[in-house]
Amino acid sequence: MQLSNFTDYSIRVLLYLSFLTDEERVTITQISEYYKISNNHLVKVVYNLSKLGYIETKQGKSGGIKLKIASKDINVGKLIRQVEQMELLNCQPSACKISQFCLLKNYLLDAKEAFLKQLEQYTIDDLMVNENLLKK
Repeated sequence: MQLSNFTDYSIRVLLYLSFLTDEERVTITQISEYYKISNNHLVKVVYNLSKLGYIETKQGKSGGIKLKIASKDINVGKLIRQVEQMELLNCQPSACKISQFCLLKNYLLDAKEAFLKQLEQYTIDDLMVNENLLKK
Protein backbone atom coordinates (compact mmCIF):
# COMPACT_ATOMS: atom_id res chain seq x y z
CA MET A 1 0.00 0.00 0.00
CA GLN A 2 1.36 3.39 -0.92
CA LEU A 3 0.21 6.70 0.48
CA SER A 4 -0.08 9.73 -1.78
CA ASN A 5 2.41 12.58 -1.73
CA PHE A 6 -0.35 14.74 -0.25
CA THR A 7 -0.56 12.48 2.80
CA ASP A 8 3.23 12.21 3.03
CA TYR A 9 3.58 16.01 2.94
CA SER A 10 0.79 16.42 5.51
CA ILE A 11 2.68 14.20 7.95
CA ARG A 12 5.95 15.99 7.21
CA VAL A 13 4.42 19.41 7.87
CA LEU A 14 2.99 18.24 11.19
CA LEU A 15 6.33 16.68 12.17
CA TYR A 16 8.19 19.89 11.33
CA LEU A 17 5.72 22.01 13.29
CA SER A 18 5.89 19.68 16.27
CA PHE A 19 9.47 20.77 16.93
CA LEU A 20 8.53 24.43 17.34
CA THR A 21 7.94 26.14 20.65
CA ASP A 22 4.45 27.47 21.37
CA GLU A 23 5.52 30.98 20.36
CA GLU A 24 7.32 30.05 17.14
CA ARG A 25 5.76 30.20 13.69
CA VAL A 26 7.28 29.23 10.37
CA THR A 27 6.43 29.93 6.78
CA ILE A 28 5.48 27.45 4.12
CA THR A 29 8.65 28.49 2.29
CA GLN A 30 10.81 27.45 5.25
CA ILE A 31 9.23 23.99 5.30
CA SER A 32 9.42 23.77 1.51
CA GLU A 33 13.14 24.56 1.53
CA TYR A 34 13.85 22.15 4.39
CA TYR A 35 12.16 19.18 2.71
CA LYS A 36 12.89 20.33 -0.86
CA ILE A 37 9.19 20.07 -1.71
CA SER A 38 7.30 22.35 -4.08
CA ASN A 39 5.95 25.44 -2.33
CA ASN A 40 2.74 25.15 -4.38
CA HIS A 41 2.09 21.61 -3.10
CA LEU A 42 2.66 22.69 0.48
CA VAL A 43 0.23 25.60 0.16
CA LYS A 44 -2.53 23.07 -0.59
CA VAL A 45 -1.40 20.78 2.23
CA VAL A 46 -1.26 23.62 4.76
CA TYR A 47 -4.67 24.88 3.67
CA ASN A 48 -6.15 21.40 4.18
CA LEU A 49 -4.46 20.88 7.56
CA SER A 50 -5.78 24.27 8.65
CA LYS A 51 -9.28 23.41 7.46
CA LEU A 52 -9.09 20.12 9.42
CA GLY A 53 -8.08 22.04 12.56
CA TYR A 54 -4.55 20.65 12.97
CA ILE A 55 -2.69 23.90 12.36
CA GLU A 56 -3.19 27.60 12.86
CA THR A 57 -2.24 30.07 10.15
CA LYS A 58 -1.67 33.78 10.55
CA GLN A 59 -0.99 36.28 7.80
CA GLY A 60 1.09 39.40 8.00
CA LYS A 61 4.46 40.49 9.35
CA SER A 62 4.39 38.25 12.41
CA GLY A 63 2.49 35.53 10.54
CA GLY A 64 3.23 31.95 9.78
CA ILE A 65 1.95 28.55 10.77
CA LYS A 66 2.06 26.48 13.92
CA LEU A 67 0.29 23.50 15.44
CA LYS A 68 -3.19 24.13 16.80
CA ILE A 69 -3.28 20.69 18.45
CA ALA A 70 -0.41 19.20 20.46
CA SER A 71 1.54 16.60 18.46
CA LYS A 72 0.82 14.03 21.18
CA ASP A 73 -2.89 14.46 20.36
CA ILE A 74 -2.64 14.06 16.59
CA ASN A 75 -3.55 10.49 15.70
CA VAL A 76 -1.72 9.24 12.60
CA GLY A 77 -4.44 6.80 11.54
CA LYS A 78 -7.17 9.40 11.89
CA LEU A 79 -5.11 11.92 9.94
CA ILE A 80 -4.60 9.44 7.10
CA ARG A 81 -8.32 8.66 7.02
CA GLN A 82 -8.97 12.39 6.61
CA VAL A 83 -6.44 13.19 3.89
CA GLU A 84 -5.99 9.97 1.89
CA GLN A 85 -8.51 8.75 -0.68
CA MET A 86 -7.44 5.08 -0.40
CA GLU A 87 -9.62 3.67 -3.16
CA LEU A 88 -7.74 0.43 -3.79
CA LEU A 89 -9.74 -0.78 -6.78
CA ASN A 90 -12.50 0.43 -9.04
CA CYS A 91 -15.07 -2.31 -8.56
CA GLN A 92 -17.97 -0.52 -10.21
CA PRO A 93 -19.81 -2.86 -12.61
CA SER A 94 -19.08 -0.43 -15.43
CA ALA A 95 -15.33 -0.78 -14.78
CA CYS A 96 -15.12 -4.49 -13.93
CA LYS A 97 -17.18 -7.26 -15.45
CA ILE A 98 -16.57 -9.66 -12.54
CA SER A 99 -17.31 -7.25 -9.68
CA GLN A 100 -20.65 -8.88 -8.88
CA PHE A 101 -19.07 -12.20 -7.92
CA CYS A 102 -15.48 -11.24 -7.00
CA LEU A 103 -14.57 -11.06 -3.30
CA LEU A 104 -11.23 -9.29 -3.74
CA LYS A 105 -12.77 -5.90 -2.90
CA ASN A 106 -13.94 -7.28 0.47
CA TYR A 107 -10.48 -8.63 1.32
CA LEU A 108 -8.83 -5.37 0.32
CA LEU A 109 -11.29 -3.42 2.45
CA ASP A 110 -10.42 -5.65 5.42
CA ALA A 111 -6.71 -5.11 4.76
CA LYS A 112 -7.17 -1.35 4.51
CA GLU A 113 -9.04 -1.29 7.82
CA ALA A 114 -6.32 -3.37 9.52
CA PHE A 115 -3.67 -1.00 8.11
CA LEU A 116 -5.48 2.09 9.41
CA LYS A 117 -6.32 0.52 12.79
CA GLN A 118 -2.62 -0.22 13.26
CA LEU A 119 -1.73 3.40 12.50
CA GLU A 120 -4.40 4.62 14.92
CA GLN A 121 -2.14 3.38 17.72
CA TYR A 122 0.36 6.17 16.99
CA THR A 123 0.53 9.94 17.28
CA ILE A 124 2.80 12.46 15.58
CA ASP A 125 4.85 12.42 18.80
CA ASP A 126 5.42 8.70 18.37
CA LEU A 127 7.00 9.29 14.95
CA MET A 128 9.77 11.50 16.31
CA VAL A 129 13.12 10.13 17.40
CA ASN A 130 15.45 13.08 17.90
CA GLU A 131 14.34 16.66 17.43
CA ASN A 132 17.96 17.88 17.27
CA LEU A 133 18.37 16.16 13.90
CA LEU A 134 15.67 18.39 12.38
CA LYS A 135 17.49 21.63 13.20
CA LYS A 136 20.72 20.66 11.36
